[in-house]
Amino acid sequence: MGRKVNPKIFRIPLIRDWESKWFAKKHEFKRFLKEDIQIREFLSKRLKNCGISNISIERLANIIRISISTGKPGLIIGRGGLDIEKLKKELKVFVSDGIVLEVNVIEEKKPMLSADVILEGAIADLEKRFPFRRVMKKVIRQAKTSEAKGMKIILSGRLGGVEISRSEKLIWGNLPLHTLRADIDYARGTAATTYGSIGVKIWVYRGEKFSNSV
Repeated sequence: MGRKVNPKIFRIPLIRDWESKWFAKKHEFKRFLKEDIQIREFLSKRLKNCGISNISIERLANIIRISISTGKPGLIIGRGGLDIEKLKKELKVFVSDGIVLEVNVIEEKKPMLSADVILEGAIADLEKRFPFRRVMKKVIRQAKTSEAKGMKIILSGRLGGVEISRSEKLIWGNLPLHTLRADIDYARGTAATTYGSIGVKIWVYRGEKFSNSV
């Protein structure tokens, strides 16, 4: 089971918390869900190179609070907070009238322990046509210099430009997928290369946790 299910979902609510926190009546659920998806997709594209590790959305009575965890908060906030104010105006498009939108930027203390941040770097390197084995070794090397206990990376597609698609993986350290108290971060994405799309999956083992508190 631990190898088939997304490690993040598998550990809710034991050691991970929900990324969307709200309650909806039957007629509101569809709208709330659509808004959440649109906000996440927009932020993923808008802040593509800002080292985003997590996006949390919380809804209160007439307030939507968006918390963005990032390793590069300065790129999002901007000089004098101008960029964050511009971002708020752009996000207003996705929410209903009369809703107060709050955007909080949280600095990620250890960005190299975030699977999403590592994934962002790996995809950027693959799209720059770096050799895929070099990219995999670079990811593992970064993990060894951080506080990670283990890591796995899988690349799938026309690796190296060959005609037949295949998968390659590289594993370092421990990765106890069946241990629910094991804090394992996971991310997946797609690199658009000249040979076609390459799927990237990354697992990061960050040690053991015994609650979902930060």
